[in-house]
Amino acid sequence: MKKEKKEKNELWEWTKALVIAFVLAAGIRYLLFTPIVVDGESMMPTLENGDRMIVNRFGYHIGDIQRFDIVVFHAPEKKDYIKRIIGLPGDRLMYKDDQLYINGKKIAEPYLKKYKEEIMDGGTLTEDFSLRDTPNAKGDTIPDGYVFVMGDNRRYSKDSRHIGIVPISKIIGKTNVVFWPLDQMGKVK
Repeated sequence: MKKEKKEKNELWEWTKALVIAFVLAAGIRYLLFTPIVVDGESMMPTLENGDRMIVNRFGYHIGDIQRFDIVVFHAPEKKDYIKRIIGLPGDRLMYKDDQLYINGKKIAEPYLKKYKEEIMDGGTLTEDFSLRDTPNAKGDTIPDGYVFVMGDNRRYSKDSRHIGIVPISKIIGKTNVVFWPLDQMGKVK
């Protein structure tokens, strides 16, 4: 009788441990960190099609949104996009002669340097535009609660120039760690 009771207790303890482990794993997976696969070439050369990354859902809601963060957000097409934040609430934003201007000041984009050097056709990477030219813009300033996002592969990126400014509430989280393929593993900037 004691042996039978001991076996039942042991089975119950294992069951509880497995349920707790499953709940913790699911919580971490869905509430804190989510894997994502880069789909397309809009973030090249920073990110390649098929790169697998970790999206930090938890820390991003606590921390401040920073210019040039790479974020994942729910796009209007019922799809998640991965892009770089270029403009923050209150910014006046424009591109002129392949140069980013925010609030009238030239802003360097060091993550584009390698890509610009690779362009052999003499063209520009980013066409001239201002915030007023983008869908759902209500003037020259990004309103509170919104950001302006762009892909690093400016010629082939569907971003805020096409879909409009993005509500901060649609941002899933920040990503900057590639975990696959192994030769690309590490932090990206």
